[in-house]
Amino acid sequence: MVTRKIKATFYAMMSPLMKFNGWIHRQFRSPESGNTKNIYVHLGPGQNNYFTGWINVDANLFTAKIDVWADLRYKLPFKNNSVDIFYSHHVIEHLPDLPFHFREMMRCLKPGGKIRIGGPNGDNAIKKFVENDSAWFGDFPDNRKSIGGRFENFVFCRQEHLTILTYSYLEELLSAAGFIQLNKCLPSKETRFPSIIDEMVLSKEGENDFQVPHTLLVEAEKAKI
Repeated sequence: MVTRKIKATFYAMMSPLMKFNGWIHRQFRSPESGNTKNIYVHLGPGQNNYFTGWINVDANLFTAKIDVWADLRYKLPFKNNSVDIFYSHHVIEHLPDLPFHFREMMRCLKPGGKIRIGGPNGDNAIKKFVENDSAWFGDFPDNRKSIGGRFENFVFCRQEHLTILTYSYLEELLSAAGFIQLNKCLPSKETRFPSIIDEMVLSKEGENDFQVPHTLLVEAEKAKI
């Protein structure tokens, strides 16, 4: 696990370049607003979750396989009303301004566009903490013995996670950004958009045995005009 100091140094040095590269892509390479081509965007594929046929966007220039190098903390590298779906899995908990991020998704989506987002399931974590079920929690990133320590591990992950994700919180933020038709889904099993969230996507979600029961997944839509 890369230390926060190393990550902070990387972002301090590279963020201006990433912002500029995102601007270049948004202005000159992004599909035009209202295009008829299907534009599927995967935010934060990391090293192992590249989606073939999608536009994969990440800040990790060195070890991740990506199509667009951009800092997801800032404006997304797409024109207004140009994207059919955004997908992100265990990414949003690392972002400092979720209201802004969701407004950016809304800006970029075509009318009727969709999102599928997921991260650590705070609702289940709180439930298991109250039940004193320490076995539900893992020992990453630190080998903690107490249930309080294991709960802190899960929620904040050595301060890599900047927030706790619960359904009511995501519902509030997404609704404020203008999203409709919010729906919780079981990771790797359920989707309201099977023509897009196909077996390739669902199988990627199911690769990590720990993440599947510990992930909160929400789908939502931008209203059609």
